[in-house]
Amino acid sequence: MAITYGFIGLGHLGRHLAGSLVRDGFDVTVHDLDPGNAKDLLANGARWADDPQAVAQAVDAVITCLPSPRVSERVLTGERGILAGLKPGGTWIEMSTLDEQEVLRLGKIAADRGVRMLEAPVTGGVHLAASGEITVITGGDADLHALHLPAFEAMGNRIFRAGPLGKASVIKVITNMLAFIHLIATGEALMLAKKGGIDLTDAFNIIKASSGNSFVHETEGQVILNGSYNINFTMDLAVKDLGFALGFGREFGVPLDLASHALQTFIRARSTYGGDAWSSQVVKLLEDATGTDLRAPGFPAEL
Repeated sequence: MAITYGFIGLGHLGRHLAGSLVRDGFDVTVHDLDPGNAKDLLANGARWADDPQAVAQAVDAVITCLPSPRVSERVLTGERGILAGLKPGGTWIEMSTLDEQEVLRLGKIAADRGVRMLEAPVTGGVHLAASGEITVITGGDADLHALHLPAFEAMGNRIFRAGPLGKASVIKVITNMLAFIHLIATGEALMLAKKGGIDLTDAFNIIKASSGNSFVHETEGQVILNGSYNINFTMDLAVKDLGFALGFGREFGVPLDLASHALQTFIRARSTYGGDAWSSQVVKLLEDATGTDLRAPGFPAEL
């Protein structure tokens, strides 16, 4: 019998992940604080539920994609939460980015109620989620990974199991840490090129073809050069994830000089542009400091 899924959290990322499930023919029940976020999903065959408990009562497994550990816990354990509705033996799949200890703590709460947890954070950007090509990293029991693999394959094209519960959160935070460091670096590189008299389109393409290239340069570099900075990922989320990385550094005894500097830079950018500003706008700190923008024609406003 086909597994039925609930999906809670239809923001910039979640709506695309849920959309991939619907597009691939899965039976999906959705919920979000903003019903408008579900409009396209409902038009394509998803069903609506009024709260997390109602979602859980209707399905075999509930997927969450939420902005913070606090919200994840409330959706899981609240009076009308997932655990109030999901039958014993069901699965909670957490696709939010959480700290390892939070994953383990929430996993135990779920297990005490007869619900198994699988973490499945994603990486690669919202544009890859929209096309069903994002990378999915799972942490949890191998049999649970195998059981839900068809759903993950509908959402992404590269699926990895990082190990037991909690380990996906560690490697996901590591990948985000690298991305934020690369973002600051690509801004500095592009500014050096402009100040050095290099056409920015030429600079972008030469860097892309060089040993200094990165995924972040190829993607976020484009919306920086466009001026929209729109990567559908906020300053608040960047500061949260870098904070997780520094926490791992303390826990594992690893000095993180670059990550520490990156966190301070993002905190400064958040205080300047606001927590809801796109994370790529961290580069604007350098533009403002030098009085020089990094605009070039022909680059998209959104990937």
